[in-house]
Amino acid sequence: MNRVAGTLFAVALLACAPVAARSPSPRVPPPPPLPAVAAPTPIEDPSGHALDTFAAGLRRAAAGRGQTHILAWGASHTAGDFYTGFLRRALQQRFGDAGHGLVLPGKPWRHYRHSDINLASSDGWITDRADKADARADGLYGIAGASVRSDSPADWVRVSTTRDNPVGRKAAVVEAWYLKQPGGGAFDVRIDGRKARRVATAAESTAAGYETFALRDAGHTLEIRPVGDGEVRLFGVLMERRKSGVVLDTVGIPGSRAENILQWNETLFREQVARRRPDLVILSYGTNEAGDDDVPIADYETALRAAVARVRSAAPDASCLLIGPTDRPLPLPEGGYAPRPRRAEITAVQRRVSAETECAFFDAAGLMGGEGGMLRWVAANPPLGSSDHVHLTPEGYAVMGSALLRELLRPAAPASPRTPSTTPCRTGCR
Repeated sequence: MNRVAGTLFAVALLACAPVAARSPSPRVPPPPPLPAVAAPTPIEDPSGHALDTFAAGLRRAAAGRGQTHILAWGASHTAGDFYTGFLRRALQQRFGDAGHGLVLPGKPWRHYRHSDINLASSDGWITDRADKADARADGLYGIAGASVRSDSPADWVRVSTTRDNPVGRKAAVVEAWYLKQPGGGAFDVRIDGRKARRVATAAESTAAGYETFALRDAGHTLEIRPVGDGEVRLFGVLMERRKSGVVLDTVGIPGSRAENILQWNETLFREQVARRRPDLVILSYGTNEAGDDDVPIADYETALRAAVARVRSAAPDASCLLIGPTDRPLPLPEGGYAPRPRRAEITAVQRRVSAETECAFFDAAGLMGGEGGMLRWVAANPPLGSSDHVHLTPEGYAVMGSALLRELLRPAAPASPRTPSTTPCRTGCR
């Protein structure tokens, strides 16, 4: 286990009182106190019901009656799957490991990674995503806002369950998500080293395709190889289990902004979000927008409202959480740093939009102690902020994940009459 994984594992064991403990429940130590450079930060929910569906899902999982599904979009803080990886592991250890969820196939960007799953690929895949100047402008990027393509039989992608980690060791349902398209090529799927199926993607018009494999609940490796008779375009690989517990899909893109969601094909986006049926959707954007001084703050608010509306429309029954930007100080030409006024403006807009759309809000900059928080996190021992003064270290993301976990597991208000208290299992849970 590497240092990053070890850090996440150690902190993930520290969780707070369950919403509804499974009986018998293992003894879980109380959460450690926040470091001195972090400030207790509640999840803000003026409606009092923004997290009802999620709370009901956790009660359902704790009772062994189904799965709870989280779908998290965001920029680089999310794309690295550090704080989300912490949440996934902590929630699965407490409520049940229902599988890793959805990952992008291949290496859509250089440092793509996920906690508690093994990913590998050849180098020939081409990535399309809305924020890349050379990407196809068709918007057919899928639920994650990014797809990969290749027509070479020399290319391959491989997704495997882990062997030694406390979660992520098993899968019973594996899916390949791809694009059906005119002139599309075929690809071979190999499972555990054996050819399982050849999938044709040629079609008269574009549409999403889903190839599902029901397997024994055990460790598995899925490999996809284009045959070479046309382009293969992949949206993701899914690994889940037929049991109660938690699934968390991390679909972040480095450098992205909330408005990029509006550039994704809406029909495809809605279809794939509905297929995942989330109990909680998370949008964690704003750190990049804090540097967009040339964009009027009113234009940012308009775009954010539209992005939140699109997500809410695609998942109308899901709980909703906006995570604000981390502190991002402004570097000075003569050296040193100054406060960045636009970061505070972005936080204020997100707080207002979340309240008006009945989403909950978590102030990540507030967790860091507000203005100047990043400077204190960088200077901490061990450092919690990265030397670039934009990102966090693995230890810093673990603090962020721990703070979010505390708040998400606080006793919830009784379910609202307009919020369903139960939803069926997605993969035949028992």
